[in-house]
Amino acid sequence: MSGSRAAVRYAKAVLNFALEQNKEVEVNSDMLLVAETIDESKDLQLLLSSPVLKTDIKRAALKEVFSNKISSLSIGLLDLLVDNKRLPILSDVAKAYTVIFDKLKGIEVAKVTSAVPLTEALNKQVLAKVKEITGKEATIENIINPDIIGGFILRIGDVQYDASISNKLQVLKRQFESEN
Repeated sequence: MSGSRAAVRYAKAVLNFALEQNKEVEVNSDMLLVAETIDESKDLQLLLSSPVLKTDIKRAALKEVFSNKISSLSIGLLDLLVDNKRLPILSDVAKAYTVIFDKLKGIEVAKVTSAVPLTEALNKQVLAKVKEITGKEATIENIINPDIIGGFILRIGDVQYDASISNKLQVLKRQFESEN
């Protein structure tokens, strides 16, 4: 993440401002939307990082994309990043905000790596298991990696549980090699 230190600073500042106005939950959903929108749109990513386009064009495009979808406080963050010529880190700021917000609210982030996207039923099962293990609420970040072939890898904080087929194949391979 380029500019991650700056992104964390902006995220903390926005969170503090949102806490003062009791709008931290609303801004969190805004930041989730912003990060998702940017990640899904290559055109928007190019617009944000383009040194050729003028800031007025970038500001107008962002207002068009996000107007009536995010709060005025989040629009203020967009304006601040435009004014400070920091738009390329907008996605990083949004992601950093949600991480800091989750820590503040005591919500764990469970990273589940799977070969295919998780179904809604599997999502619920994973959330229940994470709550059973940690005693905390959690959100799921599903990472798709076809290289694991099947199964899943669950990571909560520093703890990792690897139930992937590729891991089981590696274990078998090591056993065969050690017997020879």
